[in-house]
Amino acid sequence: MKSLFIKYKSVIKFILTFLLVYTLLSVGYKLYLQFSDGSKFYPDYFTHLVALQTENLLNSFGYSTQVLPHPDEPSMKVILKGQYLARIIEGCNGLSVVILFISFIVAFSGKLKTTLFYILSGSILIYVVNLLRIVVLSIGLYYYPKYKDVLHAVIFPGIIYGMVFLLWVFWVNRFSKLNIKDV
Repeated sequence: MKSLFIKYKSVIKFILTFLLVYTLLSVGYKLYLQFSDGSKFYPDYFTHLVALQTENLLNSFGYSTQVLPHPDEPSMKVILKGQYLARIIEGCNGLSVVILFISFIVAFSGKLKTTLFYILSGSILIYVVNLLRIVVLSIGLYYYPKYKDVLHAVIFPGIIYGMVFLLWVFWVNRFSKLNIKDV
């Protein structure tokens, strides 16, 4: 048994580090959601921010858009050209994807400065791509409402998770201290 632990030490370290960081960040995010004051930023600050930025981008692209608090649930309604298209919920703000990204990068850490820079730049990239994803999804829902399920459940999650996967691969191949052959 000891020889297995020695042989797979780097794999075990990766898994335990990933789980620890993911759990800590997820619990912190859950506490943030639990204690966020929805009176000023509804339903929470980050979801509200994503909704307002979605509205601003859609308006700047020439689509008359309004984003309003949903009266019956903790979400923001996206109204494009007078048509209620979608709602932006907490899961749309991209923070759970960022938590997943950070957990992997920390588990496969490199030099401290490089790791912190990559976490920051990767998180910003994920945030921006997620915001653009919501904007393009809103436009897609306006023009192609019959493809709502495919757009929302397949294509756009594939884009965001595919990008995260590519960021991970790039990190492991370029900056990680762990040799990929060790894992």
